[in-house]
Amino acid sequence: MAPKGAQYRMTVHLDTSFLIRALSHGTAEDAALRVWLRGRVAVDISAVAWTEFLCGPVEEQHLQLAPRIVGKRVGFSSEDAPLATELYDSGGRRRGSLADCMIAATAIRCGAHLATSNPADFRRYLASGLALAPTLFS
Repeated sequence: MAPKGAQYRMTVHLDTSFLIRALSHGTAEDAALRVWLRGRVAVDISAVAWTEFLCGPVEEQHLQLAPRIVGKRVGFSSEDAPLATELYDSGGRRRGSLADCMIAATAIRCGAHLATSNPADFRRYLASGLALAPTLFS
């Protein structure tokens, strides 16, 4: 990890799918996460994605490991609600997509790149200012 107090050059928010796969050794997500943790990249997660992760199913060892990997758990705020609503409406109000809209809105507000294993779920939000993590999708 970057030293405490270090200036970060980038912030990444992990999506639930990314965090789950990153906890499996040898995956592309594991490799990307290791690069970020060694570099000057802040690795955070929205409280919405964190909640999805905790809902599992998740192994006990991963419940112990994940909090040591993730920096901040960034709350969904009243500032995020209008953008999440706009993303939901523009995405066709698809069943099951509201949490993704909330995760995307939080990342946009924080100026973070979103790391996800399901980029197709989030590409529709690029025009609204979402940036996908460049290590995976550049």
